[in-house]
Amino acid sequence: MKALALFSGGLDSILAVKVVENAGATVEAVHFINPFHQNQNHTIISDTAARLGIKLHFIELTGEYLELIAHPEHGYGKRMNPCIDCRIYQLKLARQLMEKIGAAFLVTGEVLDQRPNSQRRDAMDIVERDAGVRGLLLRPLTAQHLRPTLPEIENWVDRKKLLDIKGRGRTQQIELAAKYGITDYPAPAGGCLLTNEEYSLKIRDLFRYHRQIDSRNIELLRWGRHLRLAPEAKIIVGKNEAENEKLAALAAVDDYTLQVRDYAGPLTLYTGTDEPQLLELAAAITAGYTKAPVDQPVVVTLSRSGDEKNLTVNALDRETIRQYFVYKV
Repeated sequence: MKALALFSGGLDSILAVKVVENAGATVEAVHFINPFHQNQNHTIISDTAARLGIKLHFIELTGEYLELIAHPEHGYGKRMNPCIDCRIYQLKLARQLMEKIGAAFLVTGEVLDQRPNSQRRDAMDIVERDAGVRGLLLRPLTAQHLRPTLPEIENWVDRKKLLDIKGRGRTQQIELAAKYGITDYPAPAGGCLLTNEEYSLKIRDLFRYHRQIDSRNIELLRWGRHLRLAPEAKIIVGKNEAENEKLAALAAVDDYTLQVRDYAGPLTLYTGTDEPQLLELAAAITAGYTKAPVDQPVVVTLSRSGDEKNLTVNALDRETIRQYFVYKV
């Protein structure tokens, strides 16, 4: 019988595939391309699936998913991480793919009580119910702690070959990896940016002031210092040359980019109203991240869609700049 496994490329998802295969099922896998997950290397994930000998599907989370992040039915975790709603959404998509490829059930690498928000027993039950996958979702690493699922009841897999891992420890997983000869796997890490305090404040600011959220808005959150000058105006100040280049590449046709003419320093991306006072404030902040003296005027060049203009301003001091940050620094 065929299963569809949710596959992150991490050790738990790798082991879940191996355990289910050992219990009698064939497996295909799906990886969700998540804009809030850092360090996703899709080539490595594809190579990992290839080494396991399983077919891998990719699904990109956009549009409707971003709305879910802004308005989660089950609320957030410690930061802006709606883990339960995120899991429900992914499983709904996975079930659709499961039916499309002719698989009979779903598999995840979840472990009971490994994560405090989404892997409690009650949270797991909520996820199954709201995703419409009750009885179809097998968690093979922790199955002995859970009620039997349809694949076990129907003997599509041998329940005796499923595991009883529980809690946050990794000893059993590491031992199991050694048993299977699995040595090349990533170390566990908090890969979701929504669990990061600074990033959470950035995205909270974005949801508050932008009616429409798109992939560019989300991508911009990864780069630079974010400052809110007014409800209708925001700037992102690059931290280094690489970020300057990234911000310049992400600038929309109606955005300004700002750079100080006679001093080395950041590129600033300005998005919002053309109000002169706000543009001057953005220029003064940009100058404040150079070595320009605060008591002498400097020229800042504003560029938009190939047009340029210059503003002469005094650089703001860092303490004054600090009040405009959308997060604590």
